[in-house]
Amino acid sequence: MKWCFLTVLVGFSGVAMAAAKDEASVIFRSGPAQVPLLELFTSEGCSSCPPAERWLGDLRTKPGLWRDFVPVAWHVDYWDRLGWPDRFASRAYTERQYAYAASWDSDRVYTPCFVRAGEEWHPRQGPLIKENNGTPGDMEIEVRGTQVIVRYEPVHSKSASTRVHIALLGGGIESPVKRGENRGKRLRHEFLVLGTGSALLLSGEATLSLPVAAPDVKIERHGLAAWITEDGAIAPVQATGGWLP
Repeated sequence: MKWCFLTVLVGFSGVAMAAAKDEASVIFRSGPAQVPLLELFTSEGCSSCPPAERWLGDLRTKPGLWRDFVPVAWHVDYWDRLGWPDRFASRAYTERQYAYAASWDSDRVYTPCFVRAGEEWHPRQGPLIKENNGTPGDMEIEVRGTQVIVRYEPVHSKSASTRVHIALLGGGIESPVKRGENRGKRLRHEFLVLGTGSALLLSGEATLSLPVAAPDVKIERHGLAAWITEDGAIAPVQATGGWLP
């Protein structure tokens, strides 16, 4: 797959076809205060992961969803060797987790692993929503047909270039596991990353196109998460997202 700076093509037939029928825009905004990206690194092959995924899935009914936090679940592939290849896993997602570990001066990765606004975190450590997260700036994403238009206006102008990242999410996904540590369980996934895209923000705006090939699985709902980083960095500085129609 080849990437260009302002237009990213990722295959996702289901949402693309639905979006093409309705050109009405859907807009998600962050506001100036930081909205943390809440990431879970997980695997269907990990026996400790289902409780963490249930906790993440319960956020779907929380009033702060999308406004106060943006959740995503990355399925890593290093548990596949134990007898159950996770069909949602990607080497790229594993590499993302290793990049986080390196930023914490560690070479160790594990599941389930929560990351909040680029920092290692666990629900036992305190509330998900922190006060005084800072005010990085306003972020807006507009979904117009098959296009995703991203606009970002930082509160304090910076010379460093910035990059936008988007992830197409799936929810209400059930998966029967027949082998490995979770053998015999029927797992349920929310905020599961189905595909991603990235582009440099030039003059505070970028346009990405998102038709993505979905796994051969029933998906009850789709969402879109977006976040901003300094180019070359991994820690999100602002995020927003929402459900797609």
